[in-house]
Amino acid sequence: MDEATPNTPSLPVEWPPTAVPGQPTAPPPDAHSEGIEVLDLLRDAIRRYVVMPSDEALTATTLWAAATHLQTVWQHAPRLAVVGPAKRCGKSRLLEVLIEAVHEPLITVNASAAAIFRSIGEGDPPTLLVDEVDTIFGSAKVAEKNEEMRGLLNAGHQRNRPTLRVTGPNHEVVKFDTFAMAALAGIGDLPDTIMDRSVVIRMRRRAETEKVSFWRYGRDDLAVRELRTRLAAWLASVREQALALEPKMPVEDRAADTWAPLVSVADLAGGHWPVLARTACTAMTDYEAGRDEDGGLKIRILADIRRAFASEGDQPAIRTGRLLEILNADPEAPWAEHSSNGLTPRGLQILLQDYGIKSANRRFPGGTQAKGFTRAQFTDAWTRYCPPEAAATLPVDPGA
Repeated sequence: MDEATPNTPSLPVEWPPTAVPGQPTAPPPDAHSEGIEVLDLLRDAIRRYVVMPSDEALTATTLWAAATHLQTVWQHAPRLAVVGPAKRCGKSRLLEVLIEAVHEPLITVNASAAAIFRSIGEGDPPTLLVDEVDTIFGSAKVAEKNEEMRGLLNAGHQRNRPTLRVTGPNHEVVKFDTFAMAALAGIGDLPDTIMDRSVVIRMRRRAETEKVSFWRYGRDDLAVRELRTRLAAWLASVREQALALEPKMPVEDRAADTWAPLVSVADLAGGHWPVLARTACTAMTDYEAGRDEDGGLKIRILADIRRAFASEGDQPAIRTGRLLEILNADPEAPWAEHSSNGLTPRGLQILLQDYGIKSANRRFPGGTQAKGFTRAQFTDAWTRYCPPEAAATLPVDPGA
């Protein structure tokens, strides 16, 4: 297979310090530190053997691997969800490289939840790497049988969330730690609760024009292990700084919890890495939020109803019949195929019931009465679940 030498600059790029919200006002003075060099080398190594979907995904994967070496510092253990639509997208190869780069890799294909939480132990946990995770969560029927594994992966995202088991001849209740960083590779998306706790890497099948180096054990794995040794030594030297660090995050809530270890590693390194990390964080979380809006019908319906009100001049109320007419007429929306008759009043009611929004008899201009909705009914839901309309541009696609 042809080899391609990564086209990287010989010197670190000097990035503008205000390019991304949350960027520290002044970069650390040691711009050419060991941290910058070893992170650059690891990023180049991953790019040499794997075609990543974007520079942001490459940055995130590099920082995630580095963050595994300071798991005792972090309050959250981000998952790395390496997913793709089909076979031969590079998911397993990426895991092969990560196995040699992360802290104490614990590799499995189809282990039970009990075996995994008994392997985590106390103190400095291993790094879980699970390949072919679609055999665990690939269908609703299979996922139901592995609900315990999903619970373990959800609980292990946050510190101090042990699982309890009765064990031994005296049937004593024993606490087992669940906190550990994990990389999960498979075909198709993981359960929503896991994806929500993950840095998501959406792999693609390699094009003919995209070349990578052949991965050979006994040669390439040893080179990456040398980087692991350097990573571990550097991060051990800045552990006290990491304990006191509170990175400025460009995202909030669970996304901030998940990305904080990666952004912290970037801040500890300094140089161009803080901006690279926040750029990746912003682009990738925005993209996943965009997929959520398009894929989750209960979110999509809110956004489309807002557009329907806008198309009617933001009138204070709209008839149910007119609203359904607008929704079903959109050729790019899923509503016309929601049932054999498109989206019906009953279907609309089901989609909106979790928000506490219902149609009612309304009086419209001309004195007529009909079932309908007021714009005020949706204001709170739009604020909580939909991005501001003025900023609603297409999400940045890290795979573009």
